[in-house]
Amino acid sequence: MNIISAVKKGDIEDVRKILIDDPRCVNETEGGLCAAIYAARFGDMDMNRLFVEKSMTSYNVTDELKRSVLFYAVESGNTELCRYYVERVGHSPLNADINGLTAFEYAHALGQKDILAYFEEYCGFKYEEGYKNPIRRGFFPDPSIVRVGGDYYMVNSSFFYFPCIPVSHSKDLINWEIIGHAITNPEWAHLEGLDGGRGYWAPDISYYKGRFYICATYRNNDDRKPVRRQMVTSAERPEGPYDEPAFIDVDGIDPSIFNDDDGKRYMLLNRGASIFQLSDDGRRAVSETRLLYYGNSKKAPEGPHIIKKDGYYYLFQAEGGTGVGHMITLSRSRSLFGVYEPCPYNPIMTYNEANNPYMHRCGHGKPFMTADGRWYIVYLGGRFLEGKYTVLGRETCLDELEWTADGWCVINKGRGASAFSKRPLGQVAAGKADGGFGERELSDCWYTLRGRNKNSFSVSDGRLNIYGREKTPLSKDCDSVILRRQESFDFTAKTRVSLSCGDRGEAGLICYYDENSFFTFAICGEKDKSYVCVDEIIGKEHKKSFETETDSREAELSLRTEGLRRTLYLNGEEVCVLEDTSYLSDEGISIGKRFTGAMVGVYCTGRNAAGIFDGFGADFL
Repeated sequence: MNIISAVKKGDIEDVRKILIDDPRCVNETEGGLCAAIYAARFGDMDMNRLFVEKSMTSYNVTDELKRSVLFYAVESGNTELCRYYVERVGHSPLNADINGLTAFEYAHALGQKDILAYFEEYCGFKYEEGYKNPIRRGFFPDPSIVRVGGDYYMVNSSFFYFPCIPVSHSKDLINWEIIGHAITNPEWAHLEGLDGGRGYWAPDISYYKGRFYICATYRNNDDRKPVRRQMVTSAERPEGPYDEPAFIDVDGIDPSIFNDDDGKRYMLLNRGASIFQLSDDGRRAVSETRLLYYGNSKKAPEGPHIIKKDGYYYLFQAEGGTGVGHMITLSRSRSLFGVYEPCPYNPIMTYNEANNPYMHRCGHGKPFMTADGRWYIVYLGGRFLEGKYTVLGRETCLDELEWTADGWCVINKGRGASAFSKRPLGQVAAGKADGGFGERELSDCWYTLRGRNKNSFSVSDGRLNIYGREKTPLSKDCDSVILRRQESFDFTAKTRVSLSCGDRGEAGLICYYDENSFFTFAICGEKDKSYVCVDEIIGKEHKKSFETETDSREAELSLRTEGLRRTLYLNGEEVCVLEDTSYLSDEGISIGKRFTGAMVGVYCTGRNAAGIFDGFGADFL
């Protein structure tokens, strides 16, 4: 009899004998599970103690979903066993699997009330008081935050999308609503002809003398000069309207504004953490740039933010590049211009597989204090699909920041990103319903490419009319694509479209990353011919994946997304399956700068063509 068979029989004496005869048998597996996991699943306390205390089992062992023995102890329903694995073996109820599920949440899902009550007691909050990361799902990278009274305002990168730099508001730090944008005049945006991935990078929001200030890097194409400039704009109200931007010709990326106690204002940016003084209105540089501190890891140091606390200037930096080695590091100095010493706990945030294998690319954060004096930090992270594809782009996460007795700080107790944690501000406010295109103008969740031509679309009573041009989504001059963020790996979307055209035109759904990677599902018209087609653009490969003639230029188009698989429906009937849409991710192809995230929306092309879209429904699961 092997060890797993003995465990299944529940014969502890046979298990004990087998362990004495062959101690390495604990490494044997059946169905991907080792004997210790089977023991946890069956829930016998003495059997589990035998494995933990008398065998060679490694208790870092997990299943293929990265679930520890604690998940299987939850399945057993044995509260005493769960307590043993938490308090004696050291497994946390808040450690996540590769899908972000914690044992705490698993107990709730399985209806294990006694185990859930124990986890609530141990973790210090009830299940209903928890929140999940990320707090901003989909393409919300490079967060910056400011609190004014009891209100919190956040900005995120928008790259080549218009309007530029969303401004979001929250009362509870969990539910956010876009209330405006930093640049809403197309003539001020300067997005024309930009490559995908260029545009407005890594904004910062701050509050100074009754005004909100937003700065960001304007990243030009490589063949244009200057390649990088710093943009600053301000407004009396967080939603705007914001002033015409000022552009400061200082090279670097990821600017932030620091207002010192003496009234002087500064801008920080990379390489490393460099600094120069600003005019009082924040629109001009009034000093040369100097280096404060290069960084802790010395790899791609960027995203600098300074806060002043207890006589120290604390410098937070993003390092390691924007991929899997991303991190947040900390240094401090008694004077603004240094010398800065590195934190002994660096990096204070980075990917931690043991705690949360589901949240990668953790870095680029800005700390802030709540109204009651506690500290938190917003930062970016990326969830991988199939272990390697950041389809949703980089998203915004939130965790508590605690100051240590020696005057440094740690984030989430040094455990990396949290998957499930206690809400910071009590009762969660009701979220705002997402209502299609809007009634008379596009709602704030919708974006156009590289500016906005007011003659290319109109909104009336929830219907969107797009007036086609000869330019297709392949072109950097296309102005007839309207998109919103994809917010989950699995979702459905649908619209009813009617196409009118002259010689040729098409209108329908589009799933888009940039001009080099997207697919369209459209009704097409060509003289007297009408057809439905699916086209995939995957770098230099252009595929016609489906085409069929139709007798109508009006139809309901819908899609169901399950990870990388997308199923397309015409009037409710399945017509095409795209098995692999990994090209809609940062890692999907290797053309250009891929820093954004998958989008979904509608489009129309063709001279004298028009697409009428009667509503848009999206269910992000």
